[in-house]
Amino acid sequence: MAKELPVISSSTDSEEPAKQVVSYTRVFCQREDSPPLKLLLDFLKSKNQIPLIAKMDPEALDDWDWTHITIGYHRERKPIQLFCVRDKGTYKDVFETEKVTFLNRLSPHDHEEAGIAKEFVTRANFIATTQLSPDDITDEGYDFNGWILEFFQENCDGIVQIDGQGFFSPKGDLIVDMEEAEETGLDGSPNPIESA
Repeated sequence: MAKELPVISSSTDSEEPAKQVVSYTRVFCQREDSPPLKLLLDFLKSKNQIPLIAKMDPEALDDWDWTHITIGYHRERKPIQLFCVRDKGTYKDVFETEKVTFLNRLSPHDHEEAGIAKEFVTRANFIATTQLSPDDITDEGYDFNGWILEFFQENCDGIVQIDGQGFFSPKGDLIVDMEEAEETGLDGSPNPIESA
């Protein structure tokens, strides 16, 4: 589904670190502030999903200034990592790198839909990014991730981007196909979330 990116995990069992393949999906959001995690969890529950999270202070769930949460969809599967990088605060440099990277990826595209995607990226105030483990995810997990993306798209005036595919309309139609550019290495840059 999404572009596979190698991530080196820290391993003490052997001299050579194991490679873990991960995929990324994003929503470039124009809303001023990200919504509290409680609203996301309530949205997932309203869609008959059962988000599995570590026990948290209820006040933390009401905070809009969160940066990362691990959300499981099945106890025997790897959870989805959800990051929020903003135009201000701790991960501002990651936010800026993501914006520049995607504006560069969009620059060869000159059709109307690409212009819309560029506008969303340019006006984004934060980016909600999910990190998936495609070697362990099921159709249920992809659906769960889709609900997360839909929440941010609908509630934060966002546009969805999936690595290895491109940008999607609110109806789920691929409007900017970026698969070929990513596969041929026109971008060549690592994902900033990996190094954060």
